[in-house]
Formats: sequence, structure tokens, C-alpha cells
Amino acid sequence: METKVIKADCSIEDYKDIKELSQAAACLADGGLVAFPTETVYGLGADAQNGKAAAKIYAAKGRPSDNPLIVHIADIADMDKLSYVNEQATVLAEAFWPGPLTIILPKKNIVPQETTGGLDTIAIRMPSHPVALELIRQSGVYVAAPSANISGRPSPTKASHVIEDLAGKIEYIIDGGAVGIGIESTIIDVSDGVPTILRPGFITKKMLEQIVGEVKIDPAIEKTADGLHPKAPGMKYTHYAPKGELTLVESVTDGFGHVSSDEHMTASRKKMIDKIIALADEKRQEGYRVGIMASKGNVSCYDGHADTVICVGDRKEQITVAAGLYSALRDFDAADVEYIYAESFRGDELSDAIMNRLLKAAGQRVIKV
Repeated sequence: METKVIKADCSIEDYKDIKELSQAAACLADGGLVAFPTETVYGLGADAQNGKAAAKIYAAKGRPSDNPLIVHIADIADMDKLSYVNEQATVLAEAFWPGPLTIILPKKNIVPQETTGGLDTIAIRMPSHPVALELIRQSGVYVAAPSANISGRPSPTKASHVIEDLAGKIEYIIDGGAVGIGIESTIIDVSDGVPTILRPGFITKKMLEQIVGEVKIDPAIEKTADGLHPKAPGMKYTHYAPKGELTLVESVTDGFGHVSSDEHMTASRKKMIDKIIALADEKRQEGYRVGIMASKGNVSCYDGHADTVICVGDRKEQITVAAGLYSALRDFDAADVEYIYAESFRGDELSDAIMNRLLKAAGQRVIKV
């Protein structure tokens, strides 16, 4: 199959006039596959009401068929057509849509089991990226779309990542440039009882609680029990993993990875840096290629201690870490490193989402110092 790449980096007003975008939209309506940018990561889209089209997503990605897909819509009113909406879902949608929040609700019969991974619930979101919204509108269908990568690999934040993984397997890739947020949407389950976060993201627990009150965090977010049928993408299977073995190194001060003063923080970070250097030196002496993922300000500490050192972002501005995370993991692959040591990024704001992705990418390998 030849994959056609469409450039969509013009002004918002011009998106609807891109002829090729209309062709991609028609492809979706016809049961084909189209990769497109969202504000979080690139998605791989198919008609959510077409079970055969949804099955093509699983085949192209090599994705387990019990891993549910998120259905993308372009109008809040469509939530009611796909699911049994409650007050919690309504107020959350009004507060955060369009945007990086996925809401889980009981599904209606128009949504096939192939799209929901065999579940009776559906995950829905309305993206804020103008290309995504225009594509959905022009297609005239609801668009089921997981991340546009080979299952288990780092999610794509650039069209080049999608091309690397899926060229020749899908009909269209819409190149909208680098995405803004860089990690997948927050997923909240409001289908039964207290709203529960199934995947952390840009929309934090604190932000959600300001809208709906009490919010729980599913314990399976960091460690998955055997036999779990995942209720949301990313809950059961290894995700985001580079080819090299990734290990997180975490400085622990109060048992939760937090620090209480600048002086303590400096000493704690030094222990983390020293441990990473020791681990990297040991592997290099054994003849392996080693990579280090560092925060801005610490990069120079690792000079001469790794084959590849990548600055993932500024820990004081965690949105930069989120935006650079998946690209960094793919850059390590390009550098053919066999072992990767990454600084921990526990703290406030986006840290839960960042650490969730890093822990899954590392297969829960963490060294605490």
C-alpha cells in the first residue's frame, strides 16, 4: 500500500480548503485509515461505527484487540449520540472540551464492540487541534483513534514518527507539524460511581476536582494486575518503550519523591546524578552503548559518561518535559543505544502523567537512591 502524506501546516482558516484533506476525510468515511495530528499526539483514525475499519487499526498497529479505542468527535452534542450521558460527563465536557480529556461512559448500541475492545463502555473526546476537528467534520463519521504508532512503541509527536512506524500500512498521514502537549489525554471514568482517573494527562486531578468534586485514581495506573481487561488505553500492556532497556533513577527524600527545601533538593539531585553516572560508566566499560535522559541544567553533568545524552526539557516547566519525552525516546533508538538511564520527574502539575509514561516505558524498572 502506498501511503500519501498531506501537508497541513497553513493557517487555521485555510484547512478546509486543502483538497487532500477532503480526500483523507473521504477515505475515513470509506473505511480507510488516516493518521492525523491532535494537540496531544498523532492519532490513527478509522470510522468508529465500522467494526471492520476498527479492526484495521488493530492490525496496522499490532495492537491487542481487547485494548479499547478512543472515539473522537467534533461536536459536544455527539457525546449523547454515542453514550448514556450523565451530569458529571456534561460538566466535564463543558469545562475541558475541546481539549485533552477523554470521558468514559456506558455506550449505546451504535458503537460496535470492535471499537470498545469488547466493553460496554466507550471512551470519547473532542480534540482541540484544528486539523483534527476539520478532518472529523469533513469525514461525517465519528473517528476511533489510538496513537499512530506500532503498539508498545513511543507515541508519535511528529509526522516523521508516524511515517517511520506506519508508512505502507495506512492510506494517509496528515503532517501538521510537531504537536503541542506531547502526551496522551487524561482519561476519566464517569460510567459508575466516583469519577476515576484511568490515565493521567495534561488535565490534572486537581483540575478535575474543581469541576466534579471527589476524584479517585485507579490503582492499576502504575501496576497492572494479571488478567485485567483494560477499561482504557494504556492500562494493561507495555507502552511507550524504546528499543534499549530503560531504567529510571529516583532520588527519594520523604518516601514520595518530593523534596522540602532547595538545599535538600540539591543534595538529593546530586545523589541521583552520581548514581546515573555510575550505572552508565559500568555499562560502557562492559562495551554497551549507553544513553542518558536528563533535565535542562543537568545535561552537562553527564559529559563523557554516555554515548548519547538528551535533554528532555526543563523540570521547572514540566510541559516542556511532556512535549519532549516521546521524541527523546525515539532519538535514543536512532542512536542505537542499548541501555538508557533517565532522571525521575516526580513533583507537581504534569509529573503524574510524565512518570506514568516513563514507568511504563521502563517496565517499572526504578532505582531509588
